[in-house]
Amino acid sequence: MSENKAQKASYEIEFTLALIGGKWKAIILWYLIMDGTKRFGEINALVAGITHKILTTQLRELENHGLISRKVYAQVPPKVEYSITERGLTLMPVLQVMCKWGRENNAIQYEMDSSICRKKELYGKEK
Repeated sequence: MSENKAQKASYEIEFTLALIGGKWKAIILWYLIMDGTKRFGEINALVAGITHKILTTQLRELENHGLISRKVYAQVPPKVEYSITERGLTLMPVLQVMCKWGRENNAIQYEMDSSICRKKELYGKEK
């Protein structure tokens, strides 16, 4: 591979990771793609181990990058919903490959209690 192509690939990978990298963003995106619109509390309950502050930060970053949308309802108590955007949906193949790779390369081979990669929509049947 030429140096120019390698540099371009490096930039593109870095760009993608800047948008969806980290411990939680891909998981948040996965739930919004697979399960649809969610409120903050629902996302918080689905993403085990995430703190309120980190979830807020991750949601803001995903929204700023145009991967999710945030809808605020004018009511008391406040109601906020998060949904995947068209741009966010384009990440579905990437997330599917990540799930598949993780399953195939997990050296420990342990069963997770609530694997997000076990959705019927991923492989066409329950895995």
